[in-house]
Amino acid sequence: MRIGTREFDFTENCYLMGILNVTTDSFSDGGKFLQTDAALRHVEQMLTEGMDILDIGGESTRPGYTQISEQEEMERVLPVIEAVRTRFNVPMSLDTYKWKVAQAGIASGVHLINDIWGLRYDNGEMASLLAKSGIPCCLMHNRRHAEYANFMDDVCSDMQESLAIADSAGIRREQILVDPGIGFAKSYAQNLEMLRCLGEFRERLGLPVLLGASRKSVIGQTLDLPTEERLEGTLATTVIGVMQGAAVIRVHDVKENKRAVMMALAVRRSGDGHHQN
Repeated sequence: MRIGTREFDFTENCYLMGILNVTTDSFSDGGKFLQTDAALRHVEQMLTEGMDILDIGGESTRPGYTQISEQEEMERVLPVIEAVRTRFNVPMSLDTYKWKVAQAGIASGVHLINDIWGLRYDNGEMASLLAKSGIPCCLMHNRRHAEYANFMDDVCSDMQESLAIADSAGIRREQILVDPGIGFAKSYAQNLEMLRCLGEFRERLGLPVLLGASRKSVIGQTLDLPTEERLEGTLATTVIGVMQGAAVIRVHDVKENKRAVMMALAVRRSGDGHHQN
């Protein structure tokens, strides 16, 4: 898959997506990178540490978040997108489910849209925009109510609905990543099950998987630790993801996760004849 000027091999490799929240209320780093200078310094640091894709978000989607207007979201993200574009050569993802924000982001230079509603928030406008623009997207699993008859079957069925919307709009399958939506419309036990069954999720959908578990509540609940102390738990989820074939890991802490990915990839590849004595 081509994202920006870079070609990504999602069958052989696993890449790191660095999180840049330009928000006041994100669960982990709300308010830290609202100023463009602070945001750019953080981007530079993440690039130095091995980030492959930058994910910019202007609206927090933590549990109980306050929805902001399209205008406010654009005012937060567009100056940062433009500043990053002029200073760094990095593939940029925009974390939004609102098609007008996505449209403005694409016009400003983003290369991928990361949609937490998997094209199901609107009446097909996002899907149509993505098909027209030709840029790749990440479609995440989400639903209004965390009620499931059979958890994995229902999640995959929801994702098939997203893919059907993509198909009917004319989005090519090779332009799609899928995200199981850790922390979204799932209980603690269901988040653990999804992490355990990530390989099944990938095989059933037949598309590259993006895993975003960094510092999330499933880690906090397991270890009984606040957000800022969830690095080791995050690294465990990263390794679990890589070993089950994840293509992209979305993280706050790039350096440590990069090392974990490299180690896990070496083990994953050792069975493929990559390393011979």
